[in-house]
Amino acid sequence: MLDLRQYASLGGALRDALERWPNETCLIEADRERENCRLTYRQFREAALPLARALQEMGFAQGSRVAIIMTNQSKWLISAYAVFYGGGVLVPLDYKLTPREHLQLLAHSEARFLMVEYHLWRALTQTVGFQHLRVEEVLVTEAPPGADLTGAHSTSSGQARRWEECRASREPDFVPRDRTDPAAIVYSSGTGGQPKGCVLTHENYLEQCMALTSLYPFWPGVRYLSILPTNHAIDFMVGFIGPFTCGAAVVHLRTLRPEYVRDAFSRYKITYMSLVPMVLKNLERGLRARFAELPWHRRFILNRLIALNRRLTRKRPRLALSRLLLRGVHQAFGGELRALFVGGAFTEPATLQFFYDLGIPVSNGYGLTEAGTAVTLDDFNPFRPDTVGKPLPGMEVRIIAPDADGIGEVAVRSKTVMSHYLDQPELTAETIVDGWLQTGDLGRLDPTGHLQLFGRKKNMIVTAGGKNIYPEDIETVFEGLAVKEFCVFAANYLWPQRGRVREQLVLVLRLEAGKKFTDALRADLVARNRRLLDFKRVGGYVIWERDFPRTASLKIKRNLLAEEIRDRLDRADAVVPL
Repeated sequence: MLDLRQYASLGGALRDALERWPNETCLIEADRERENCRLTYRQFREAALPLARALQEMGFAQGSRVAIIMTNQSKWLISAYAVFYGGGVLVPLDYKLTPREHLQLLAHSEARFLMVEYHLWRALTQTVGFQHLRVEEVLVTEAPPGADLTGAHSTSSGQARRWEECRASREPDFVPRDRTDPAAIVYSSGTGGQPKGCVLTHENYLEQCMALTSLYPFWPGVRYLSILPTNHAIDFMVGFIGPFTCGAAVVHLRTLRPEYVRDAFSRYKITYMSLVPMVLKNLERGLRARFAELPWHRRFILNRLIALNRRLTRKRPRLALSRLLLRGVHQAFGGELRALFVGGAFTEPATLQFFYDLGIPVSNGYGLTEAGTAVTLDDFNPFRPDTVGKPLPGMEVRIIAPDADGIGEVAVRSKTVMSHYLDQPELTAETIVDGWLQTGDLGRLDPTGHLQLFGRKKNMIVTAGGKNIYPEDIETVFEGLAVKEFCVFAANYLWPQRGRVREQLVLVLRLEAGKKFTDALRADLVARNRRLLDFKRVGGYVIWERDFPRTASLKIKRNLLAEEIRDRLDRADAVVPL
């Protein structure tokens, strides 16, 4: 890989990477059975530089902010590189947001340029408030030739053009940047509240990349399967910057249907993939179902081989041995998979253990956008499914005001911590104190340096007896319930006007489509509840008829869900006692 210590900017590092590995494949874009494109580093460069020059001829200059709203595809990365080459600042927006939210973030970021997919642009143009959009140029991908790009509402914005036609023949000017200059403005909504624009510098990204690749290196021939949105901090780093600065390849899927994701593993011999806990859990369910369908004698042999692999890999992963013992399982994953990365929300230890026993290490991590992505990661030395790993190289982690159990707020200090929140100096001063990022997460460092998490500080409940309760911690007991999703709240948080006992807990259940609440499910709830200490037990449950609102990393937006429940349900009628 490149020695990133020698570079001042992402643009400089990526430019050298494209020149160093010209004939290596850097990007593959597939849609179902069809492969849309396959680019070498040379071809990627040839696609990006004419775009960079065209932007410069439109008035793009050092520090110009460029927003991107696209699904995972080659044009996303080509556009991002063109921005960095010209010394611009990237504003990656989540394509899953509503058009109204997109307009709000475009206004807040003061982006001068917008690169957007045609169907998303059409939605924007038909949204009330579009006439107030202020961008100088809009480049629309995949728009049919001759399509009307002006929209239903008048706008004083600049001209909207087809992305594919924005090409210039002259060589663009490379614009150098300093390490302390902004590289991107990344919006983080967390699990509730107003989105915040995290200003991340070139140094933030370069240092994060060095830390991650020191534990999990990329090299030419490695293939990373990208299924998370590229705008997300995790995939932007390990699905773009990391692979590209090491000569590896990224595989984008334009569909996330499970059968095509499974096919991609074997078709492209995937080495790494990042995913969120919900997707990992679904993958586990699918594997368990396939194992259960095996004839009894084959299932008996498989279970013995899994037990043997567990014994032989107890201290550390041994991929070659696991691939030999459990060849069929590993072939289903392409035979080249080295690790999966999971983060963004709580991951059940039993799920991590399940994959580890199959010889498929899942590195559980913890991070946040404000810290430049990852703070801790499991390095399997040793494997600890009950933690989120140890701090990455260059990361300092401490616990602020720990209680008698050692639990307190997690604080982080590192060169990867953001510069500031955009246009929010007071919030920045509250969040970064003496160089330490106050994360708002509650955790504990064990004697070996592993971090254990217990939930969000703002979600903590203090009982009348002075006991601390962490809803996320209680939810671990109910993992595996026969429901689609669930969440624990304090009843007084959902219905503050109703008063009563503050620490009474309520379990909100979203049943699978077409399923009903059964006596068996109730019995399971009661049995699990009894495992908890008295002051941690839930007092009742609520059946919720809608899918939970979630962030891009599929974390539950607890504040928003609570508001919806508060608006639509009355406590006296909704809560069923356990």
